[in-house]
Amino acid sequence: MIQKSAELDTTVRHFHVQLSPTPRGARLARLLATEQLRSWALPTSPADQIVAELANNAATHGRVPGRDFRLTLHVVGGTLRIEVTDTRGERLPRRQAVSAAGETGRGLLLVEALADRWGVAEERAPRKTVWAELSLAAPEPASSHLGGSGAFPKGT
Repeated sequence: MIQKSAELDTTVRHFHVQLSPTPRGARLARLLATEQLRSWALPTSPADQIVAELANNAATHGRVPGRDFRLTLHVVGGTLRIEVTDTRGERLPRRQAVSAAGETGRGLLLVEALADRWGVAEERAPRKTVWAELSLAAPEPASSHLGGSGAFPKGT
């Protein structure tokens, strides 16, 4: 009896770029991520907002003069993983108490609300990586999939 082995139909995509830890670098991270997701025919929302928040945190809290931060996007099977690595490994992200009138401190709350999973990976000193994952929905038929929204359902 001959048995067929199950073939894995796993698409793997990878993108990474190093950027300066400045407001301009954080904006560029969002723009580059958006364009990369479009080139992969994936919807940009809410991944673009997650990239913006993580890159802004790297530029604001993870900044070390002369050292860049790295943005990495991985798509493996049905999961998009967003990673932002900076060189302030001793400063792990934490949610802050937010006042109603405050203008800052909501970034990780947004990431938590938008991502299916997120966390921090401590790496070899002096680095850390803050990551977030989004589950990709099964593709819709080509005729009904025009806007690209809704391909990242919110998990429970």
